Amino acid sequence: MGRRSAWSHVKPLLLMSPKTLLYPTPPPPPQSLPPTKTPPFLRFLSTNSALSEVYETTSFIARHQQQSYRNGLEEEEEVARYIPVKAYFLSTSIDLKSMQAENSINVIPATSRSSNYVALHYSDYPLDITENQDNGLKDAKDGSRYMVVFQYGSAVLFNIADHEAEEYLNVVRKYASGLLPEMRKDDYAVVEKPLLVTWMQGGADYIVLKNLDMDGIRMIGSVLGQSIALDHYIRQVDDMVEEFTDINRGMEKTGTFTMQRKKLFQLVGKANSNLADVIIKLGLFDRSEIAWKNANYAQILEYLREEYELTQRFGSLDFKLKFVEHNIHFLQEVLQNRRSDLLEWGIILLLAIENIISMYEIINPS
Repeated sequence: MGRRSAWSHVKPLLLMSPKTLLYPTPPPPPQSLPPTKTPPFLRFLSTNSALSEVYETTSFIARHQQQSYRNGLEEEEEVARYIPVKAYFLSTSIDLKSMQAENSINVIPATSRSSNYVALHYSDYPLDITENQDNGLKDAKDGSRYMVVFQYGSAVLFNIADHEAEEYLNVVRKYASGLLPEMRKDDYAVVEKPLLVTWMQGGADYIVLKNLDMDGIRMIGSVLGQSIALDHYIRQVDDMVEEFTDINRGMEKTGTFTMQRKKLFQLVGKANSNLADVIIKLGLFDRSEIAWKNANYAQILEYLREEYELTQRFGSLDFKLKFVEHNIHFLQEVLQNRRSDLLEWGIILLLAIENIISMYEIINPS
């Protein structure tokens, strides 16, 4: 069989799907030619030579498609970019006004007047803030770094290495009050992949986005800042729960209560301040204007809140605070009853003294 005849059989196969190419069927014999008897040996050679050419062409197409797929994956890996994110909770309050005034060259203008954070941009090269805000995060090679600082004491760093983080945290400490003896830290990551089919895709301790712009930095920083701060307040409440548990066990063994009234009032103030800080300062239930205006950022916000279980953790914190509140009310009643008993004994003592004086006057009228 000649090359022209073989090509006439291969050409229709090139138009078929790859799945069909894996199982090609030999073409039917021409109807115009009269049937002739061919020796079996020649028929075997003719058929196998045609099939071998078909399979060689099919194998070439499959290899070409596989190579194209590999090239596509390599191109996608080259485009994707890894951005490390670090969240810290280092104090109970940060003076944002002073920080914004003294670092105005690095401050990125806020999108709302009532924001409780300051976003700062640092770069090894001068960059226009407005241009950066439109185009999103620059490539890691240009040295762009971002820091989002929150009034309640959290700082979230973007594209900053571990050995450089302390330098940026020292800037925050200058305006912080109530520094914690032990700073809390959490690591996260953003993978920027422009070829991503969907807007975002979640993963274990990372999120994949088509594009990370300034609103995305604000949104991710907000959730991470709330999460790391919530860890601190949960630890505080856990300490109070443990303290009240020890008190209850002591009362179970001895039947007495020895806590001073001042210590109890301190626990009351600590519980109330923790609850107020979580609800008011952290703003766990505040509406995000960025998510309100853009459904894509609302999707990021919802995913991160579910990923960090903010609602569930606040529910657990609220339950523990109610346990603390119940114990505080009980101990207050115990102290109140103890004080009432003391007053009653004082009244009894005064009445006894008055009776003694009256009896003395009766016995000795002079």
